[in-house]
Formats: sequence, C-alpha cells, structure tokens
Amino acid sequence: MRILDTLGFGKIALTANPTRTLLILLAMSIGVASVIILTSLGEGARKYVSAQFETLGSELLFILPGKRETTGGLPPLLGTSPKDLTIEDALSLKRSRAIAYVAPVILGAAPVSFASREREVVIFGSSSDLKAALDLPMAAGHFLPDDDPRNAASICVIGNKLKKELFDNKKAIGEWLRIGERRFRVIGELSAKGQSVGMDLSDTAIIPVASAEILFNKASLSRMIVKARGKESLDKAEADILRTIKQRHDGDEDITILRQDSLLQTFDGVLQTLTWALAGIAAISLIVAGILIMNVMLVSVSQRKSEIGLLKALGAPTRQVLTLFLSEALMLSIAGGIIGVFIGLAGAKMIAYFIPNFPVQTPLWAIAASLIVTIITGLIFGSIPASKAAKLNPVLALSDK
Repeated sequence: MRILDTLGFGKIALTANPTRTLLILLAMSIGVASVIILTSLGEGARKYVSAQFETLGSELLFILPGKRETTGGLPPLLGTSPKDLTIEDALSLKRSRAIAYVAPVILGAAPVSFASREREVVIFGSSSDLKAALDLPMAAGHFLPDDDPRNAASICVIGNKLKKELFDNKKAIGEWLRIGERRFRVIGELSAKGQSVGMDLSDTAIIPVASAEILFNKASLSRMIVKARGKESLDKAEADILRTIKQRHDGDEDITILRQDSLLQTFDGVLQTLTWALAGIAAISLIVAGILIMNVMLVSVSQRKSEIGLLKALGAPTRQVLTLFLSEALMLSIAGGIIGVFIGLAGAKMIAYFIPNFPVQTPLWAIAASLIVTIITGLIFGSIPASKAAKLNPVLALSDK
C-alpha cells in the first residue's frame, strides 16, 4: 500500500468518528499549548529580571559586612561583623581611581507622618552618591546635597508612592515630615521607578546616612553600594576595595563583595532552570494525552475487528496493519501539536497584551520540543493498540470473536 493510500485510509478512519477525533486533538493541543504558555512565562521572567538589573547598569558592587566563610552561609544583610563598616570606610574607598561613586547605606524601618497621616516605611540612610550609583530619577526638587556624609542634616527625599500616600496631590517640597522622633524637611521627590536593589524605592524615605545613625542609634553601615568607572574597572575596583578594607580592619578581610554581573548570572541560571521545570510539568499533560490516544485506539481496534480481519484476509501483512494504525496516531499527534502551537502562541500574545510591562517571549526550543514530544508520545502510546490490531487472527476478526 502506498503512502498516500495509507494516509487516505487513516483520514477515513479518523473522520468516521469525529467526536472521538476531536477529543484526542483537544487533549494534544491543550498539552502543547500548556508547554508553550508556561515556558513563555518562565522566559519572560528571566528577561524581566535581566532588564531590571540592566537598568542599574552592570558596574555595581555591593559590599556587605561579614565574610561568607565565617558563617558557612550567606553574609548577613543587616548584621554585624568583627569590624563594622563605617562612613570613614566609604570615604576611604573614594580614593580609588577605579571607583566612581560610593554610597554608604543604613537601612531601617520607622513611622513617617505628616499631619494626620502616618505610614511605616523603610528608611534609606545614604549620601548624594546613591543617586548617581543607582541612576535615580527625580520628579521634583533635588537629591541629598553633595557634602560631607558625616553631617546629620534634617532633610529627606521621598518616593513617589509615599508622597501620594501622605500628600495626595499637594506639593511636598518644603514640608516637614516626622520620621521616628525627628523632623525632616522634604527637599526632593523620586520618580516612580519600581524595584531597585531589592526594595521598592517608591515607598521609602531617603535621609543622610549620619542622620540615620542617630535615628536608629547605630554606627555601623548595613552595606555600601559602589559603582565602578566602567565594566573594565570592575576587577580593579574589587581589588582596591578588599585591599583598603583589609588595611583599615587590622588585616581582616571581613566583608563580602557581590558583583551585579555575578548576581545576574545567578538569577539567570535559576530562572532558566525554572523555565525547564515548568516545561516538564506541562509536558505531563502530553503523556496524559498519549494515554487517551491509546485508550481510544484500543476501543477502535475492538470496534474495527471485521475491517482488520478483511484486510488480513485480502493479504495485508502484519506490518501493513501496524503501519495503518500508527499512521492514525501520527496524524492525530501532528494535527494536535500544530493546533496547540497556535493556541499557545495566541495565549502568550494575550498575556503580553494584558501585562505590557512583562516581556513574554516564547523560546523556539519550546515549540520544537513540544512538537517532538507530542509525536513521540503519540507513536509510543499508539503502538500498543496498533500492535494488538496487527496480531489479530483474520478468521477470528471476521467472525468478531
């Protein structure tokens, strides 16, 4: 039997029971669409995180107190080390020619109030270098002045969200806020920028780092944010930081330096693994669809015994009968896979339309892999009923016993 005859035979068999065929196509297409949509979300998450890091630039280094090896785990973000990081440490790093900006940072939480409104927010104690290091855009006013960070001025810069919560549409510049037990005059308002350095800067207040020391009664920094003069200066900047801190801390290398490019690679690897995991979970539905093909075709074999018996009585070899049933499974798998690809791509487009800020992107490997898995699944599970049909005795099949 020629290939066209085999395909024509399979087409007739599939169209003879449209409900059964549609159920199988639906199962296969849902499985393929699930793989494409979930991998698109995983790939989109990876692109989104990469874009967030790139908005900060790739020249950032984060200096945390404490050496990773001293605890056997991650360095403490807000903890102490054998020698605390100080404002003087930050000032000493600015002597390096490889470093453009050094922003000392003290983090804490405190109530911020204006008139009868009050909110508990994160307070970010830093210096004028923070704006340049993180490229913070201003909506109104100006940032912390470029003076000695050891001066405890009663001024603050507030985020866009905090401004709306406390002032609504009123002007905030020049007004006095109460942060904890101290009063601060608003000199600037940040533009809405979203997430940055692991926190929402739109819902925070930034005050001079020396004022934060007084507010939270601490003399140690939570971290330092350093911006190198360029990507080519990252290694030199890291070496200068380690050497300077070691000199100032009596020979102890008691800090941990996190490079933004390393953080990006770590997140990229984690999210890539997540994408593969999502694809694997969605691929389970393809196996379920393959089982459905097997069950439906087993029923089909029992219903078409007379047809199979007639074919074998007319001289059709066992291999030919096997090919006929496998061709049906293959046609169902390919058709279901193609339909699923279109449904999955349409679903990804809809997600991108309703969430425009999320970069939904369908990887080509997901489309190819889902189609290949669909075909393989259909052939594997279709081979069982096909083998059963091929082994039928023609006499018994014609007598339908």
